[in-house]
Amino acid sequence: MIEATRGLRGPRLLLSVAVLVLAIALVFRSLTPAVPQMADDLPTSIYDITVKDIRGDDIELSEYAGKVLLIVNVASKCGLTSSNYKELNVLYEKYREKGLEILAFPCNQFAGQEPGTNEDIQETVCSRFKAEFPIFDKIDVNGKDAAPLYKYLKSQKGGFLGDGIKWNFTKFLVDKDGKVVERYAPTTSPLKIEVW
Repeated sequence: MIEATRGLRGPRLLLSVAVLVLAIALVFRSLTPAVPQMADDLPTSIYDITVKDIRGDDIELSEYAGKVLLIVNVASKCGLTSSNYKELNVLYEKYREKGLEILAFPCNQFAGQEPGTNEDIQETVCSRFKAEFPIFDKIDVNGKDAAPLYKYLKSQKGGFLGDGIKWNFTKFLVDKDGKVVERYAPTTSPLKIEVW
C-alpha cells in the first residue's frame, strides 16, 4: 500500500503545479483586459500613424520610413528607468548612423511613475538621462484611450498572457519596411536587442 501511494506523489505534484500555473495565468490575463479592436479601426501600416512630439507638434511616422525603429514606453520614476535610459543611449550611439531611431513615449499608467508635464519630462530626460533620441507626448498604452500607435503595435505583436502592455519599458522593434518584428519585455536589456 505504501509503495502504491509513493507512485502517485509525482503525478499529484505535477497536477498541483499545472493548476497553480493556470491560476496565475488567469489572474494575469484578467489584469490586462483585452480591448476589442475592429480591423477597420487600425491603420494598415505604422507609417499611416501621426503622433505628437514632446512639444506637441505633429510627427508623421512616415518620416521614419527606411529606418529601424525601437519604440519604448518610458517613465522617469521606475526602477527600470536608469538602466534602460543608459542602455538605450548606448544602443542609439552605436546604431544611429546605420539608421536606428529610438522613439520614447512617456506613459503614466503604471504606478503613476511618469507624473510630470511634458516640460518636466523633457527636462528630466535631457538633463538627468542625457537622452539624444526623440521623446514624444505622454500617452496611454492600454485601455480605451490607448494611443493609435500602441493599438497598432499590440495588434501586430501580442504579449505573453494577453496583448496589454504590462509595465514601463516594453519595447517594439520595427524593421526598415515598417513591419513590427519583435516585442520585448520591460526587463529585456536594450543591449540584448539585435538591431542588425
